[in-house]
Amino acid sequence: MAEVVSVRFRTAGKLYYFDPCDFEIKKGDHVIVETARGMEYGTVIGERREVAEENIVRPLKPIIRIATEEDDEKEADNLAVREDAYKICKEKIAKHGLPMKLVEAEYTFDRKKLMFYFTADNRIDFRELVKDLAAVFKTRIELRQIGVRDEIKLLGGVGMCGREFCCHSYLHEFAPVSIKMAKEQNLSLNPANVSGVCGRLMCCLKNEEETYEELNKTMPNVGDTVSTNDGYKGEVVSINVLRQKVRVVIEIKDDKEIREYNATELSFKKNGHKEKDVLSEEERKALELLEKQEREDIIETEREQEEEMKEILGSDAAPGEKKHHDRKKENRNSFEGREKKKEKKEWKDGGKKEHNKNENKSDKKKTGNQGKKNNAHYHNNRRESRPRPNGEE
Repeated sequence: MAEVVSVRFRTAGKLYYFDPCDFEIKKGDHVIVETARGMEYGTVIGERREVAEENIVRPLKPIIRIATEEDDEKEADNLAVREDAYKICKEKIAKHGLPMKLVEAEYTFDRKKLMFYFTADNRIDFRELVKDLAAVFKTRIELRQIGVRDEIKLLGGVGMCGREFCCHSYLHEFAPVSIKMAKEQNLSLNPANVSGVCGRLMCCLKNEEETYEELNKTMPNVGDTVSTNDGYKGEVVSINVLRQKVRVVIEIKDDKEIREYNATELSFKKNGHKEKDVLSEEERKALELLEKQEREDIIETEREQEEEMKEILGSDAAPGEKKHHDRKKENRNSFEGREKKKEKKEWKDGGKKEHNKNENKSDKKKTGNQGKKNNAHYHNNRRESRPRPNGEE
């Protein structure tokens, strides 16, 4: 076991462990720490505590000092200066005519490195842009491409619920979200109703997933036939999962009447969860795309976090981190997962001969450039520039 404090460097950012040394540090204090990319100004999130050795990246970097008033002023100045850096970079992007959207500029505390975060549909060749920026700022420049979810996390905003985005206010890691969660919560499966501002499935679907799964175990589905404790049989027309109330159409003599019962007052055979809405082909395809993008974003975010951890802690690996390829495992409850399962069955039944024929053809064409194939696997579009002694590229 080792004694550590948790430090983060931006709002709702990832937490990193540092050695508190002999400082009397409490939650909310600002501290100066040394990272692999230079001096950084961070905020202490939790009190001193002990964690297992396997959850720590060694060597554990120490906290240099508790931030002084001068440090606070310097950090405030860095925040002000980065606004000017953002404007200059935006002008340079327009000058070079690059199809990229600048999201944020960020200085390290000692200003030895200036990072620009941007989004783009494709990979961008910005070598000339980096040269221009290095000539202007006379410091090390890094341009990093991020995804749409990370863009919203950096910028912040207000969601359809009227509250600040979860990812910007408190969510320091993106959790996998699936359409199954929306079904469990009896939400409309229209893509517009279950996706956030970023165009991906809403992170908040994860928040109440366990609660709804537990409550749904005691509830019938709409359309199920149930027996009531007062001797009637009827069909369920609506349910309120949180209140555990069920509205049932029962037949009394020749009349039909809707009555509300507690879930405990009904007996029924529990069937699998039914889709609340009948989806059109267009909506179904949109949901498939949402789930696919969700998985790709999770993989991309984990790669980004691994890179950031290397930069901050100077380590080649992050202990306890789930590797990105673990996310490639298909979700059997997803639309795309079912389609892949169907394709696999069809291939086994009648596609083996065609597959072998294609394999023989591909063997004859293996003289191509293998390095070019390998270069296609990149996790972000990033380039760094170190200024020469005279400050020019």
